[in-house]
Amino acid sequence: MKKIFFIVVIFATVIVQQSFAQDSTTQTQLSQLLTSYYNIKDALVSGNANNAAMNAEAFVKTINGISEHTIAEASRNALLKDAGQISQTKDISKQRSAFANFSTNMFALAKAVQLTSDPVYKAYCPMKKSYWLSSEKTIKNPYFGNAMITCGKVTETIQ
Repeated sequence: MKKIFFIVVIFATVIVQQSFAQDSTTQTQLSQLLTSYYNIKDALVSGNANNAAMNAEAFVKTINGISEHTIAEASRNALLKDAGQISQTKDISKQRSAFANFSTNMFALAKAVQLTSDPVYKAYCPMKKSYWLSSEKTIKNPYFGNAMITCGKVTETIQ
């Protein structure tokens, strides 16, 4: 009887540890996804179309590595489409245009799934009438680069 109890305890421990390992891996992937988004935003802020395209490719690879049980199919498809549009062009204005929809879809994901334990700031550009996400409260507008770098305001914070 003691042996059976001992085996059950070991088995339960292994299952719980695997569950925590999977949760940890998923959280790391989600954090990488958000980092890829931020990297795209930063490339657009600096006006670097090549970096925006490379980071959009990294985003696609990261999201494709995340379990379909973690991100809803509709959300995944929308984000893949948006990131794909950014990665397939070196035209900064086209990338910035695609980034508006990308940011809307990324915000929806950030509301549905905890991407990070850090705050995520949702900022608004009144000139573009579009939002973006940031890891900081300081405004660095990805839609107009240096021309209007501080145009916008934080409208919401996801904790």
